[in-house]
Amino acid sequence: MLVPSLLLIVGAYLLGSVSPTYLIGRWLGGKDLRHYGSGSLGGSMVFEHVGRWAAVPVALFDIFKATIPALLALWLDLGVYVAAATGLAAAIGHNWPIFMRFYGGRGMATFAGTWLALFPPGVASMTVFMGIGWQLGDSAPLLYVCLLTMPLLARLFHGPKMLGPLLLGGPELVGQIAGAMILITLAKRLEANRRPLPPSGSERLKVILRRAFLDRDIASHQEWIRQQPGARDAGNAPPGV
Repeated sequence: MLVPSLLLIVGAYLLGSVSPTYLIGRWLGGKDLRHYGSGSLGGSMVFEHVGRWAAVPVALFDIFKATIPALLALWLDLGVYVAAATGLAAAIGHNWPIFMRFYGGRGMATFAGTWLALFPPGVASMTVFMGIGWQLGDSAPLLYVCLLTMPLLARLFHGPKMLGPLLLGGPELVGQIAGAMILITLAKRLEANRRPLPPSGSERLKVILRRAFLDRDIASHQEWIRQQPGARDAGNAPPGV
């Protein structure tokens, strides 16, 4: 079963590397969204710079490109750990897509897609936390809170009378998946699509901390996501552009 598992994981990464954000931006807005806002290739940039309605198919694609490989792993009876690995591989592909020279998104929708396949209450939890963040004007810090509390949620639902069949692999697997998602999130925020850091000093440290916890380089979230190409690309054109 090793070869089918590896093929499915690689396939999930390649599927995750397909960027509907980039395609929709080009097709509908005539924009390379790597030059707008945060420069992240995710649904939020489509919402902000192309159109709110256009963010819906993007989000659905990003969700199901993790859900489908994970469910396929279960259907092929490859086990829950292979299913989890395929969902995480899709998220890694989304964040570091080979087709975009590893210039990608942040992976929240693909995280939701993995939970949809393996632990559906996790999708509800992400929706609640991201909804609260939306109301507060910044959801980035709440993603960590959501993922850190996922094992507690799993224990709440684990049992013969409480969605036990939906909790594939038990609370331990949920905790391991959540931990992997935290590491993926932190790595992507710090790497920031290879955006350069300020010279060494206090400002450099501030930017590193903002990236890690707030997913941006400046204090204002609204200014960050609404940047236009001139300000966005000062000394930082996407690779290959």
